[in-house]
Amino acid sequence: MEQKLYTIIVHSENVAGVLNQVTAVFTRRQINIESLNVSASSIPGVHKYTITALTDPDTMEKVAKQISKKIDVVQTQYYTDDEVFQHEIALYKLKTHILEANREVGRVIRRFNARIVEVNATYSIVVHDGMSSELTAMNEQLMQLGCVLQFVRTGRVVVTKSSFERVDEYLEKRGKKYEQRGI
Repeated sequence: MEQKLYTIIVHSENVAGVLNQVTAVFTRRQINIESLNVSASSIPGVHKYTITALTDPDTMEKVAKQISKKIDVVQTQYYTDDEVFQHEIALYKLKTHILEANREVGRVIRRFNARIVEVNATYSIVVHDGMSSELTAMNEQLMQLGCVLQFVRTGRVVVTKSSFERVDEYLEKRGKKYEQRGI
């Protein structure tokens, strides 16, 4: 079956150990996590895990179901790239003497709409935000110019393109169930 990159969004209670439980599902199935970002969500007390992984559709569905069964997990959804708006941030630490001597380095930085945020005698820091492919392309061009000392990027952050938030709908239904039971 053909593999593709999926973005998995997991909402969970804010308790210790959930990340370990979630990543264990990938480990057991020998699926490599391409990127991982954990942050507070728009819902108080609920954290959002954004994970990307390369796998096939059937396996992705099974992984999402397994993660959903974890006690502290509120909800798990998975998406393809066309269903989410995604963004990453990258930092490039460049050799200042090459940045100053080679005009092409500056052209690359401008072409990708990146910003130089610090310059000193030894190194310069450039920040760039955008799609994963853009960050990689800029790094490759800078590497060819021999000026990169370090390169680091965040995990993917995403919002769905849907007009509603699935976790809100889920929590609303869950709340109504508890109200009906008198909880």
